[in-house]
Amino acid sequence: MRVLAISGSLRRDSSITALLRALLDESPAGVEVEVWDGLNEIPPYDADDDLDPGPATVEAFRALVREADAVFFATPEYNSSIPGALKNALDWASRPLATNAFRNKPVAVIGSSAGAFGGVWAAAELRKVLGAMGARVTEVEMAVGHAHDKLDEHGALVGDDLRAELGEALETLLAEAAPALAAA
Repeated sequence: MRVLAISGSLRRDSSITALLRALLDESPAGVEVEVWDGLNEIPPYDADDDLDPGPATVEAFRALVREADAVFFATPEYNSSIPGALKNALDWASRPLATNAFRNKPVAVIGSSAGAFGGVWAAAELRKVLGAMGARVTEVEMAVGHAHDKLDEHGALVGDDLRAELGEALETLLAEAAPALAAA
């Protein structure tokens, strides 16, 4: 099974991206997790440029999503919502709506923030956007507050509780994706 992991952060050393890299350690045998780092290559959405085919980076992103069995999102919270670059990429991926790359795709969303609230609003906003696009949004509810305190000096997770919670989120996503794979 292939899981595409998408961070909403553009920062190279972001704590939310570090959480996604930890999925590599938490994934069971037979599950390949790919952390995508192309968010900053997606051009601003412009309906005038939304042709078939679209810009090369957009088409590459759409193909990655289509090839994945499931998508695992991790988003920081910016102004009580999701980062603009992430929303922009999803705007591109949502076209055309009826056949977009996320249609019926199992997705999980986790959020984080530097504060105590843990990105709850951003995760809720992202779930709403993905649901409107037709994705199968799982019941994963994981919010990581004070995210910068959850990593060591090398960017690795500290604490077994967070590692276990991340593993459970991945298991929930894999369970949602498994029936579709069995039917294929």
